[in-house]
Amino acid sequence: MSAILSNHTELLTRERIQQVMQEEVCLNAAFIDGEWITLAGATDTNATAANNAHNLYDPSNGEVIAQTQLCTAAQVDQAAIAANKAFATWSQTTGAERADYLNAIADSMEAQFAKLVGLSVFNNGKPIAEAEIDVGDAIACYRYYAELAAAQPTQTVVATNEPGIRLYKYLEPVGVCALIVPWNFPMVTTAWKLAPALAAGCTVLLKPSEVTLIPELLLGNILSTINLPKGVVNILPGAAEVGAAMTSHPLIDKVSFTGSNAVGEKVMAQAATSAKDISLELGGKSAIIVREDADINAACELIIGGIFANAGQICSATSRLLVHQAIAQPLYQALKAMTEQLVIGEGFAGETQMGPLVSAAQLRQVHKYFAIAAEEQLDCLTGGISSELHGFKEGYFAVPTIYTDVLTDSRLWQEEVFGPVLVTATFADDAQAIQLANASDYALAATVVSADETQALAVASRVRAGHIWINEQQIVLPQAGWGGFKQSGIGRELGEDGLAAYQKSKHILLPN
Repeated sequence: MSAILSNHTELLTRERIQQVMQEEVCLNAAFIDGEWITLAGATDTNATAANNAHNLYDPSNGEVIAQTQLCTAAQVDQAAIAANKAFATWSQTTGAERADYLNAIADSMEAQFAKLVGLSVFNNGKPIAEAEIDVGDAIACYRYYAELAAAQPTQTVVATNEPGIRLYKYLEPVGVCALIVPWNFPMVTTAWKLAPALAAGCTVLLKPSEVTLIPELLLGNILSTINLPKGVVNILPGAAEVGAAMTSHPLIDKVSFTGSNAVGEKVMAQAATSAKDISLELGGKSAIIVREDADINAACELIIGGIFANAGQICSATSRLLVHQAIAQPLYQALKAMTEQLVIGEGFAGETQMGPLVSAAQLRQVHKYFAIAAEEQLDCLTGGISSELHGFKEGYFAVPTIYTDVLTDSRLWQEEVFGPVLVTATFADDAQAIQLANASDYALAATVVSADETQALAVASRVRAGHIWINEQQIVLPQAGWGGFKQSGIGRELGEDGLAAYQKSKHILLPN
């Protein structure tokens, strides 16, 4: 537990966090042009067409923890006009000025660290330890892009072979950006998009997931506290209607979306109508390769971390285990024992290692794949049953599940479950392991486990993926670009590539 969190452990109970939510989170409102705007229907229980009442749930017990209102296309238009107006001045600020605001966001998040952790546990369901990592990662992201913004030159000289002329290159913000973030990592994915967008000089419409609004809405208070200029960031709690209005709005210049491939394809089609700049971070079906020389216990820890962290609700989850045939059986035995020892429970319990899924819909999705596995007659090493049969009568808990010796034409091998479900296969040599790892429509991430770093690097160099770990858990640094190949998306987030995604180059040529 970090020093920041340990000083505020009294906040980390469901009751205290519910009080924080009621007193400090602006439900029933959108943050537009620097102000909280009450949404239609929030105070009128008889409102019909204007009433977009929306329930927020505690995933650990399925109870409603708040009722809020969602935006409509009308608020999108208001926010787009505000962001477009703010762009004229915000885009002309210096990198150092923008860095000051980014650092101020990070400072405010640090000051409210325990609140943000608790709100994430309350609304998303993840264990305290995972939520703590998330908030820390978000803070680090804002600080990283503050450094980049302050250091980036406003003008560079381009060398040419033409005598008598000068050529200058400028990096300018792409414009007004629509940022659409998912529910699995509240605040983290927001930081991955918002920090580089602000660092570049863009203005923003941000749509947090309607499933995990509570921790995201506190950002509006932070932006007010640091006196961010009005209209630079607008926060629109909304569902698909709001996302569609953002991606098709004529004042939007860029769309950055993280989510499922099915929705990503719709976003891409909507953005295409006005040729908007687009970034898509989509699905994954990542492989973890365990070579013959790997330590079995160490490998099992990496396997469990790669698939059961965040209850498997991670786009980069290493949900396909490829293990050398010589060590497959002892590894399966150790993996089964370690998996069945995982402590599953509600996020506020200190001993919890895996929390619930985020929603009833996501639990139904996992149970759908249990049924598919039964139809395909897959060999279930552990799990594969209803959470109720496993002792969970309430909440959205899924049983950690492993299927062994799964063929590559299985739906569970090919499709992203987005839950704690692992499929395995064996290989005879590195060439076969690489072939199996690449036998996917996705290519986001991978892990290689081996005692021989040279051979592990050789394997990693041939695996088609945008981010690969060797003998390490899924640590994501703000300095490392994030994104994949194939159907895992378009573009990159994080790192210098993440900043470049919100900039366009402009060249000016003139005589000496």
